[in-house]
Amino acid sequence: MRHLNKGRKFGRIRGRRKSFVASLMHNLIIKERIQTTDSRAKEIKPKVEKLVTIGKKGNVAALRLLTSRLPKKSATKLYYQISPKYKNRSGGYLRITKLAKGRMRDAAPQVIIEFV
Repeated sequence: MRHLNKGRKFGRIRGRRKSFVASLMHNLIIKERIQTTDSRAKEIKPKVEKLVTIGKKGNVAALRLLTSRLPKKSATKLYYQISPKYKNRSGGYLRITKLAKGRMRDAAPQVIIEFV
């Protein structure tokens, strides 16, 4: 049983799953809006929101923490461009909007995840 084991596996082993989720977060930060499946969006939403909260602090430690968790390009964009926009907002930085049609090959429910 998976008591107290949070998260989704996506049919991948641990290392590949971690890099898969990291690449999803990187793509979301760089493009600021991506279309993906419902479970993928629900998996990355709390992680990206925590990173935005870290970036809102605006100190060197926050930047170093972001660069340790993300590629440098997305960490700097999050720190210098995205996080300052939400300085007066206390959470809820991302929006998930469900789309009408599922994915073509397996009818997986599609969503758009974007910054508010």
